[in-house]
Order: sequence, then structure tokens, then C-alpha cells
Amino acid sequence: MNQQKLIIFSAPSGAGKTTIVQHILQKFSGQLEFSISACTRSMRPNEVDGKDYHFISTEDFKHKIKKNEFVEWEEVYQGQFYGTLKSELDRIWRSGKQVIFDLDVQGGLNLKRKFGRQSFAIFVMPPSIEVLELRLRQRKTETPESLAKRVSKAREEILVADQFDRIIVNENLEHACAEAEKLVESFLKK
Repeated sequence: MNQQKLIIFSAPSGAGKTTIVQHILQKFSGQLEFSISACTRSMRPNEVDGKDYHFISTEDFKHKIKKNEFVEWEEVYQGQFYGTLKSELDRIWRSGKQVIFDLDVQGGLNLKRKFGRQSFAIFVMPPSIEVLELRLRQRKTETPESLAKRVSKAREEILVADQFDRIIVNENLEHACAEAEKLVESFLKK
């Protein structure tokens, strides 16, 4: 495990990627560390700055873009920027671990293109758009407008799933986690 590797989990919002990534982090705690993304959106209840995300202002985010401090970044929703700081990757690799990401679909593809064979990108597919919409409603964090925006975006994101190395359909969380474990273990052994 001397090569610096990246494991990327991407999915439409509500597909279950965060739950799967948390499971993988527990299983491979000695080998993997979570890359904390930077974002400009507001913190949700129970989120912690520096643990869930680095919450920064839009002005600060744009300043970091100009200083070339991001490996990748994107305006995911209008006025909401997300990105991966170079300093995060350096911090994790210096600690002797490999990097695992929980990213939106475009961010995952951007990293895959940039790091190629050094990375392994997994797309977490919802069983259907209807199930995805139900999961988002059950979160009780979305307004009707933001829900419609997320569902519309999910329809687009699913169209590029085949650009990832593997697709896991998250119909049954236990099975999806077991499949993710096998894929991650295989990649780490390479």
C-alpha cells in the first residue's frame, strides 16, 4: 500500500452513499481516512464544521480557487460551491492512509479524470427515482423547491453512472455495504 490512492463514492443526493462510506470507514479504519470537503452551504442540524465539511464563505471559497488550493471544485447548485482542498489529500497521505471521498457525481468524475488509475470510483445507484424522492422527503431537510431540484439533478446524474468504475445499486443497505467492502478491499490490495 505504498501508492497514494483515492476511493471515490458518488451518488445522487439521498442514494445512501454517506451511510455506505461511514460503514467502509469503520471496516477499514486503519487504512482509510475521510476527505472533508469544503462547501459554502449552510450547516444542517447535527453537522460539525471540520468534521462533516469545512464550511466557508463564498468569498473565501472563490479566494481559494484563485490561489489554486483545490484539487477539484464545482458550483453544485447555484451559489453553492463544493470542493476538495489539496491540503486535505496531503494531510491524509502524510498520515500513511489512503483517501476516501463522499462526493457529488460531477466532483467524483472530476477526481476520476484527474487521478486515473490511482483512483477507484463507485457510483451508488438508487433503486428508482421514486425511492430516492421518498428518502429525501423522509430526511425532512428539504423544501418542496429544493426537493424538486435534487430529484431533477438525480435524473441527470444517473445518466453518467457508466463513467464510474463500478455501480452499486442500494436497494438493500446491508447488501450494498457488503458489495462496497469487497470492491474497496480489492482496490486497496492492488
